[in-house]
Amino acid sequence: MASRVPRLARNVAIVGAGLSKFGAFPQKTSRDLLFEAFSEALGSADKGLAAEDLEALYLGNFSSDLFEQQTHMGPLMAEWLGLLPKPSVRVEDACASSGVAFRQGVLAIASGMYDVVLVGGVEKMTNLPSERVTDTLATASDSVFEFQHAAFTFPGVFGIIASAYLERYGATPEHLMRVAIKNHQNGALNPKAQFTSTIREIMEARARRLRERGEAAPDWKDEMDFLHDPRGNPVVAWPLRLFDCSPVTDGASCLVLASEDAARNFSDRPVYVAATAHASGGALASWPDLTSTPALRVAARQAYEMAGITPEQIDLAEVHDCFTIAEVMATEDLGFFRPGEGALAAAEGLTARDGPRPVNTSGGLKAKGHPVGATGTGQLVELWKQLRGEAGQRQVKGRQLRYGLAENLGGTGGTCVVTILRQGQS
Repeated sequence: MASRVPRLARNVAIVGAGLSKFGAFPQKTSRDLLFEAFSEALGSADKGLAAEDLEALYLGNFSSDLFEQQTHMGPLMAEWLGLLPKPSVRVEDACASSGVAFRQGVLAIASGMYDVVLVGGVEKMTNLPSERVTDTLATASDSVFEFQHAAFTFPGVFGIIASAYLERYGATPEHLMRVAIKNHQNGALNPKAQFTSTIREIMEARARRLRERGEAAPDWKDEMDFLHDPRGNPVVAWPLRLFDCSPVTDGASCLVLASEDAARNFSDRPVYVAATAHASGGALASWPDLTSTPALRVAARQAYEMAGITPEQIDLAEVHDCFTIAEVMATEDLGFFRPGEGALAAAEGLTARDGPRPVNTSGGLKAKGHPVGATGTGQLVELWKQLRGEAGQRQVKGRQLRYGLAENLGGTGGTCVVTILRQGQS
């Protein structure tokens, strides 16, 4: 029997979007960060939007219980945002938590249950020292086969994936470095990003500090020189180095969803949800091929079928580059490039902001930051801005943007959400 292509029972639109500043904020709590994103989301609606207009809250959060010793985040955040007694729920699906929360909000509106809902995500990660952050994130892996027995943390997992990819396709660590350089260039144009400097600027600042202290500065000729130097870019899990890894981040993101009819009350230019797809995958040991993510391939196929388009029609994408190799593999699994060609894309300028296939114009997780529970909706905030022509200096220019895609991965590929947004009605 042929598989059924899912359809939304009614159109769903994004009418407001907001993002907190991403970074390390010792004096802020998750509540402060979410309120910052929430306030911006309300203020972004063309015709005005108030908390009273919202009927429910879907909140993505991975591990406030370990990061902040706080559970039951749904109603606590609802109270903080002035939404009581409206229903609220925390959604946990590792780094895909808010991507899944977004999907739940979409389905709630499409079903007719609600007309206007708030979806978002938040994570406050920097309360803990780095080693405890690493252990906390590792709880999203298979605790029996990946963590306890193999002693894999996520850098180790993606190091093995990267090694397999380089071996199969003859790619090199330099190809991964080009991804980091590109994403830092985009992040430098994003005032909300954790890293607002290019890798060249970081390199020059470090050399300057050494000279100011009277120490000999390394003779770094360019970014590649710097990224090859273990003093500036040490190995974390071969072949991955420090600048291949996303940072530990505090941050929040919010989106307001509305039915097509209700959207007219809040926005002159709503951005519509063309597709939402969610697939599950097994632990790394069950993957038939370490160079491709099974759940991502399934979710991508379903999303394209639901939207009625092909990968060639996607104008820009935000993909889950928790490590540089993850961006490379995602661009292949999403159908943008053939297997083995994703590694060449950044080096050849194909995924640059002004290239034919812009990827991670926000700076991605690599430079914008990765507050894990906020990442999925954070990607969609960027697409919303780009599709409305409101992304400032990093706006993709020279073309009409019609479709934007976000790919949000959880754990070692156990969860994948692919969302396609559309500018204008179908």
